[in-house]
Amino acid sequence: MLNKRNRTPSKYIVYALQLYFSGLSLRRTSQQLSCFVKRNHISIWKWIQHYKPMKILQKRRKVSEFIIDETLLKIGNQYAWIWVAAEPTERVILDIRISFERTILVAEKFIKDLIKKYGKHPLSTDGGTWYSQACRFVKMKHHLHSSYEKSFIERTIQYIKDRTECFDDYFPCKKEKCKLQHISNWFNLFIDYHNKEVVTA
Repeated sequence: MLNKRNRTPSKYIVYALQLYFSGLSLRRTSQQLSCFVKRNHISIWKWIQHYKPMKILQKRRKVSEFIIDETLLKIGNQYAWIWVAAEPTERVILDIRISFERTILVAEKFIKDLIKKYGKHPLSTDGGTWYSQACRFVKMKHHLHSSYEKSFIERTIQYIKDRTECFDDYFPCKKEKCKLQHISNWFNLFIDYHNKEVVTA
């Protein structure tokens, strides 16, 4: 009789991805995961290859509005801008972008990527000049945050900042001139987890 294949519970796969995207090597991730379930580094590598961020949310396409804002965060020994786009009806995070500059070009690229993923929708910003110019370039109208929109995006950003501070405490970036790709990967996983929790709540 053939032995039944033991499937790894999804919560352990998510935990392994989080450890890896936090900067651990495949072997170190495997060692940390062994406290709960024993899987070798090759299994973890396969999970990483199959991981496709943001797929579920993009299929839903239920977006009433883009609410965008940015904030400055310290990651390791350097500062970076975190651009956040959220959707107020379902209270989900649509996308996060990391950049070392806060410019019209970065804002334009961020908005273009949102349009590509979700289509054109009303856009709300805090009135920063980089947004007004970027919206003009992509031929999109935007309006200033209402009191509700401002409160919602500020709460969302604070929620992200709180988690990022914990991330930096446990997995500080030690690379010189790091391009923060591992941070972007971690944010993708964070968005997926957050949105699934919100949607299924």
